Amino acid sequence: MNFAALQKLIAAGESLTMELKKSTAEKDRACRTLCAMANGQGGQVVFGVAPSGRLVGQKVTDRTLEELAQEFQGFEPPLFPQLQRLPLPGAEEGGLEILCVQMQRTTHAPVSFRGVPYERVLNTTRVMSRAAYQRLLLESLHATTRWETEPAAGWTVEQLDRQELLVTLEESIRRGRSDDPGTRDSLAILRGLGLLVQGGQLSRAAVALFCNDEIPLPDFPQLKLRLARFNGVVRDEFLDNRQYFGNAFSLMRRAERFLIDWLPVAGKVVAGQMARVDTPALPTEAVREALANAFVHRDYASGAGSVAIALFDDRLEIISSGELHFGLTPAMLFGPHESRPWNPLIASVFYRRGLIETWGRGMLKIASLMQEAGLPPPTMCENAGFVTLVFKLPPQPGGVSGGVSGGVSGGVSGGVSGGVGVEPDALLLWIGAHPGLKVSDLARYTGKSPRTIERWLKQLKDRQSIEFRGAPRTGGYYLKEDRFG
Repeated sequence: MNFAALQKLIAAGESLTMELKKSTAEKDRACRTLCAMANGQGGQVVFGVAPSGRLVGQKVTDRTLEELAQEFQGFEPPLFPQLQRLPLPGAEEGGLEILCVQMQRTTHAPVSFRGVPYERVLNTTRVMSRAAYQRLLLESLHATTRWETEPAAGWTVEQLDRQELLVTLEESIRRGRSDDPGTRDSLAILRGLGLLVQGGQLSRAAVALFCNDEIPLPDFPQLKLRLARFNGVVRDEFLDNRQYFGNAFSLMRRAERFLIDWLPVAGKVVAGQMARVDTPALPTEAVREALANAFVHRDYASGAGSVAIALFDDRLEIISSGELHFGLTPAMLFGPHESRPWNPLIASVFYRRGLIETWGRGMLKIASLMQEAGLPPPTMCENAGFVTLVFKLPPQPGGVSGGVSGGVSGGVSGGVSGGVGVEPDALLLWIGAHPGLKVSDLARYTGKSPRTIERWLKQLKDRQSIEFRGAPRTGGYYLKEDRFG
């Protein structure tokens, strides 16, 4: 680093990765900061600069360097910071210098200095919290000991969804991400995916990925999905509230189905065609990537953990239990970064199946897809043991922000008659989200008269969009099965 680059860093002031010290007389406090930086994102301590940023320099002798080296022996495990000496401009030969001490993020965290671990918070160094210490300890053991690699005690291959296994293998072969093993034996497939441990036992990852629905209880209550559509923009009133247990793939499909039911849909009739084009408010591929990331990167170790979907009038929140690890921050995920999944076995299977990107490009892909759709990228926050990805919903016609369900939040009548599209088409979306309803149900939910509903239903039946199934007294209306064929 040259002096001009150093001046630029100093001008930016003290930060998470930069601390200024007037002289090496403060070497004890400087080493606490270096310890904190090693436990965090790395950084540097610069001697010879006042906290105000004024360059004062100091004499750097062999004795100065020996005292620093002796101080560095207080790091456990040992650390070896890099030193750089820069002459202070204007100083005579052998005069004052600036001494820069660079510390890289360690791969052996948590690090302590004289028996005490430290962490960096903004531009301050403090004794590390117990929670942060435990998190770093888990990260240091991650390569050899983690939840997904532990054996699923008492579980057998008969408790797994064989069809899900076969679909995973065939899709992986089709995408060129696996060779055909020449067998469709379930244990052989699991072995090829790296999901057998300790002499052929099922791993917890195998259960999380392929267990039969509802079977996880009571052993794995964390294999859970929570879904909610809230009325308005706060969590005061539910319009829909569901909870499911099962393997990651089935839960992801349930999440997608829920969003199909409830996400806003903008529709228009294409000129010259007897068809209506429905466009989701959010790019389908971006939401799908976000859902997959939530299942891949969540913390499965907590029995109370889950993936949760919360839909409001103005936003979609995808929430996963756990924290960001290995020094990653929300801002870093939206730029080029190394891929270090918390559950690499689960991530590998999702990748083979074509559900996620590799090499740390997931969030970049989501942001790109949102930009192509003319929408802002999602925002991410980390709080209280959860990571939340927030998609802002675009305003909907008529001021309704809930699509088919948005009619409910603003008065169902207003949503169906004017919020989504022309009346019969809006009713079609409602039937798609709530199949099996009768005329009386539809009239009650929409606020329209039974005669109006019957008129709209006739138009939809004439267009071959819906059909009545069941007995006249107990049946209801459904989308016609060949509507999309």
